[in-house]
Amino acid sequence: MMNTRFTKTALGVAFFGATLIASSTAMAGRPMSSIADSWHNLGSQNAWTVTPSGNAIANHSNDTAEICVFCHTPHGGDNTAAVPIWNRKLNDPTAYKRYSSLGSSTFDATEAPIGSVTIACLSCHDGGQAIDSVINAPGSGGYNNPASYAYGSMPRLGNFVGGDTDGAGRLATGVVQNLGTDLSNDHPVSMQYAGGGVTGSAGVKAGTPKDPDFTGGKTNPAGYTLESMAAPSSAPFDTLFWVERYGDSLNDGGRDRTDVILYTRTDLGATEPFVECGSCHDPHNIDNPTFLRVSNGIPSTLASEFPNANAVNRPSGLCLTCHVK
Repeated sequence: MMNTRFTKTALGVAFFGATLIASSTAMAGRPMSSIADSWHNLGSQNAWTVTPSGNAIANHSNDTAEICVFCHTPHGGDNTAAVPIWNRKLNDPTAYKRYSSLGSSTFDATEAPIGSVTIACLSCHDGGQAIDSVINAPGSGGYNNPASYAYGSMPRLGNFVGGDTDGAGRLATGVVQNLGTDLSNDHPVSMQYAGGGVTGSAGVKAGTPKDPDFTGGKTNPAGYTLESMAAPSSAPFDTLFWVERYGDSLNDGGRDRTDVILYTRTDLGATEPFVECGSCHDPHNIDNPTFLRVSNGIPSTLASEFPNANAVNRPSGLCLTCHVK
């Protein structure tokens, strides 16, 4: 079968720490070929009969056949998130309980406030507002100024149904879909990569991670390396970081969606790489379950649904890209 990988850049969607739970019978024979075939198609032409949790019916709006509108708008998007033309109101970053609240002795990174692409992902996946609440509805005359509404009260497109929603269009089922505002039981986000210590300016990476058990601080047996580049050499894109998966990438030596993407932030006083939701998940990637950038292993029951999974389908492949264990 021809590999039809979708190659748009990542925005990140927060589906941390879980495998896809679904009815293999209901999904059999429906391999995905584009975002339109995925669960992120929330329009009326969504053809899934179940949600990722296996609940009927699949989440979608009968009000519009549009796909991109649930996340993006060509005009009037929220520019406070580091994502393109975001079409959803963002929550207060202080509303989230972070992983560092656990006081783990092995957590040696510093967290910044929830932000970057993570805050955009959570605008659906914290369960605080309806999936079909958007700033700019399809067509003319549908703009809603987010400053005029409290989080969770933005107008809805309407006619939204879904087996994983609460009846008001909010995600309500499962630790994968609905993370809530307590993120202390999820993989940490908005944190320095590998404990910090890596900085960059105009494409030059300097220093090594403070934690030696991460790629960049210790040689990874699989050959994955921490990389940075400048393209172009002007803010905010003066430094891009990623963990290069040589041999597994679409573009060896270049930053692409099958690498682990790290997000450049300056919140802690230096230009350095951070782990965000989009580091592990690409909402446009239809190759792997839960929109993972790298397969953690495809269950045999789902093999027919993900025929374009990573060529190197190693168990815990995503985890072991960064964590040298």
